[in-house]
Amino acid sequence: MKYIIFDFDGTLADSNELFMKAWNLFAEQYNYDQVNADDLITSRNLTIPQRAKKYRFPMHKLPIILPKIYRYFKDHIEEVKLFEGIKEMLDTLAQKGYTIIILSSNAKENIELLLQQERVTSVSQVLTSSKIFGKDAIIKKFMKQQQATPDDVLYVGDEVRDIIACNKVKVPFMWVSWGLDGFELIEKENPKYVVHTPAQLIDTLK
Repeated sequence: MKYIIFDFDGTLADSNELFMKAWNLFAEQYNYDQVNADDLITSRNLTIPQRAKKYRFPMHKLPIILPKIYRYFKDHIEEVKLFEGIKEMLDTLAQKGYTIIILSSNAKENIELLLQQERVTSVSQVLTSSKIFGKDAIIKKFMKQQQATPDDVLYVGDEVRDIIACNKVKVPFMWVSWGLDGFELIEKENPKYVVHTPAQLIDTLK
């Protein structure tokens, strides 16, 4: 294995609270329900369509609302931090010879701003997907460019949409338990690894 691709929000970046603020900011304008911290917990094992239905979110307006949310993210980037132990984990993996990639549906500028803010220098490349369900195409393109096989790549993430994307291109998936989605959703897709701390992630790859 040469490449480790990390999801960003909920995997590296502790950004749920900021996204919740952004979600609530536009709720009245687009006529959907606001959420609180308890809602994030109780909806962990719901799919994105199930959450949209529960909170009356208009999925057909996602291309309009999501850029607004990412602009809010940029304007409040100082409120976002990496999860504890993430920077040290990334540095250790890079020192061990792995090439570290980030793949996210968040804006590339936002990711690079946070990496700069947190003084992270171990990330080799930031890839972004304009579609929240389009990561398999980006992974496939990346492997073709690098002349890599699925065995050369590991994807690390917290959401079921990511493991579904990985399964489409036969890339092994490692689920981290500190993110958005719950294990009940994830286990149906058979993740290769399950980890609960950044230190455990390093130990798993020894």
